[in-house]
Amino acid sequence: MPDFDIDAQDWGLETLGVRAGQTRSQEGGHSEAIYPTSSFVFGSAAEAAARFSGEVPGNVYSRFTNPTVRMFEQRIAALEGGERAVGTASGMAAILSTCLSLLQSGDHIVASRNIFGSTVNLFEKYMKKFGLEISYVDLGDLQGWEQAATDNTKLYFLETPSNPVCELGDIAKIAEIAHRKGAKLVVDNCFCTPALQRPLELGADIVIHSATKYLDGQGRCVGGVVVGNNDDMEQIFGFVRTCGPSLSPFNAWVFLKGLETLNLRMKAQSENALALAQWLEQQPQIEKVNYSGLPSHPDHELAKRQQSAFGAVLSIEVRGGKEGAWTVVDNTQMMSITANVGDVKTTITHPATTTHARITQEDRDAAGVTDGLLRIAVGLETLDDLKADLARGLAKI
Repeated sequence: MPDFDIDAQDWGLETLGVRAGQTRSQEGGHSEAIYPTSSFVFGSAAEAAARFSGEVPGNVYSRFTNPTVRMFEQRIAALEGGERAVGTASGMAAILSTCLSLLQSGDHIVASRNIFGSTVNLFEKYMKKFGLEISYVDLGDLQGWEQAATDNTKLYFLETPSNPVCELGDIAKIAEIAHRKGAKLVVDNCFCTPALQRPLELGADIVIHSATKYLDGQGRCVGGVVVGNNDDMEQIFGFVRTCGPSLSPFNAWVFLKGLETLNLRMKAQSENALALAQWLEQQPQIEKVNYSGLPSHPDHELAKRQQSAFGAVLSIEVRGGKEGAWTVVDNTQMMSITANVGDVKTTITHPATTTHARITQEDRDAAGVTDGLLRIAVGLETLDDLKADLARGLAKI
């Protein structure tokens, strides 16, 4: 039975993160149950046939549906304000499932130039192989978004803020352009999450997450999710059901636990990131700080309109190129040197040789990924400790 017999749409965001989608088992457990089963048992041959045909709703096989996965899907759909969500095995699986469900050979995608490196590889190495056409535009260039469309444009794709240089795209205006061109707008909301930004309310059609990041919040599991309207999600669900990039019940349960603290974490980590960015901007060894919470950031006003806070990811360009950047990284003692973001533990990485190493130098240049760039995903440690950890390396440049 659902936890409460009231309209969940009346709940605030914090309540949705804790309560939405919860279904208690017959044992009455207060926490959501994990259903680690591959298949489900039927009471009769007739019931099995009715379930498989879809005549009667219910579980058939965990590649199709699973109660724990369904609870996670319902909760994130409620948080994003979507009609339905589909869980996937990873964030990249979410992007893949969206493209292969909604597009066909000959269709055209317009994407922001500074999307995540793995997304670029997916588009360039695999989507093009199956006949999809891709064009890239600068995230903030509204005229570019307008002019890039062709007669066969079906999808606009962007992530905002971008990874790792923290540029922003105007979701509402790009949505207007996409719809005028007869295309859908897909927004990767990984860095902000619905705690800080709700793209569907701004006109986007589909929201994608790497649940591995902030939805989990503690670096424990890999997963993804797509949120949107029922018609689009039914197509994506059909792809996941048939092709198999499905979310495991255990990972879905971990993400459910993560969503319970999402709002608290995002607010606290955003506050930490803003204070750290302000300090970093004053350090002489740093040439530039990319963080939309700073008035010096070109998208500062847009961030104030579009987001409720500025997020926990920032990047810096240090003097000395790669050597200077590596000096800072190698002298940290507390920050985790890892390419993941979204953890309560602060992480630091050199994108040019990690997350963006597999794309061409031309693509790195276009995305603003210089040799001196470092990305810092700020966690929940004491601010003075974060400053001290970075100061050791900065002093040696």
